[in-house]
Amino acid sequence: MNVAQGFFWLSVIWLFYVWIGYPLVLAIVSLVHRFRTLPADDYFPKVSVLIAARNEEKDIRWKLAQTLAWEYPKDRLEVLVGSDASTDGTDDAIRAIRDPRLRFVRNEERSGKNRTLNRLARMANGDLLFFTDANTHIEPQCLKKMVRYFADTRVGCVTGLEQNVGGRDTSTITMGSNAYLSYEAAIDMLESKLGSVLVCDGSIYCLRSSLFFSLDPDLANDLEHPVRAGAAGATILYEPEARSFERCSSSAREEFSRRRRIAGQGALAMWRLRHELSGFRLWQFLSRKCLRWLTPIPLVMLLISTFMMRSNPWFVELFAAQIAFYLIALLGAWQKGESRMSGVLRLPFVVVLANVAVFLGVVDACCGKTFATWNIASLSRGTGRVSG
Repeated sequence: MNVAQGFFWLSVIWLFYVWIGYPLVLAIVSLVHRFRTLPADDYFPKVSVLIAARNEEKDIRWKLAQTLAWEYPKDRLEVLVGSDASTDGTDDAIRAIRDPRLRFVRNEERSGKNRTLNRLARMANGDLLFFTDANTHIEPQCLKKMVRYFADTRVGCVTGLEQNVGGRDTSTITMGSNAYLSYEAAIDMLESKLGSVLVCDGSIYCLRSSLFFSLDPDLANDLEHPVRAGAAGATILYEPEARSFERCSSSAREEFSRRRRIAGQGALAMWRLRHELSGFRLWQFLSRKCLRWLTPIPLVMLLISTFMMRSNPWFVELFAAQIAFYLIALLGAWQKGESRMSGVLRLPFVVVLANVAVFLGVVDACCGKTFATWNIASLSRGTGRVSG
């Protein structure tokens, strides 16, 4: 086997394992080893909902009204909101809500989401901590569907399903994001069968308060919490009937920045939390995150190796197909509007955008970039009421 053939087969195996092989292995393992628990529908522990907000004037009113109206015993629910030095009308909107279950604090200097959550967690009285975002719509019965698993003392964390919503202005970016979320949800389901969901969804997850660790300001809370909970021996589950809805930004630039930041935080977390990862959980992290973040490497290897073997007509066709794909992606970057044709052209662009963004996020982390604070995606705010 020459160098070109080696590159070709390594890239093919890498791509197959990351996107198909890993979930396939999970499915096989779940056939012989499955975590079994019996949810208790009459279990109602005290829950503290934690929301960190920074300039969320457009959404914070309906978010808090919606949360306080959840179908859960009122005396078992409290809502804590932290304004991270907001400069708009966020604080006034929160203060205008008169409900004894709502508590509000303000950071006079901007300190970031995780420092705000740490402050709220110290104030919380709940047996469980429920984490959500200020622009996320959550169905009224979600909390009930999630907390019932905590009747089993082995369960330390439960996450739900995020879905992006759009109406007539639904963009190709949104459709691509939803396709990715569906794929992630399928993996969550497989990991949940083993009691070992690797990461949570930051818009909807619940953690046993005894497992709360002070969050690292630079890491994503929805990754750090399940990693630390898993290291403590707790079971982490996924409940697909607990759904959150939010509007995805239609801006390619905002989506690129968001994915880049998330991957950067993830790569940084892998380094800082390396002592918390071992055995099965380490394999999960390497398979689901690390190797996937590096997808551009096998893609480039595949392109180079097929070019090097162009004397074979089959490889010439494969090389031409890749070039065509990247040219379409390039054309998609210049498409305006959301017609059917522009959508077809932009789908390859969305795939390339996502993979390049996460790869650059890893590069950012390796170069020492930190992520304690960032600006929200403005086009995903001010959504009003949405539904699935």
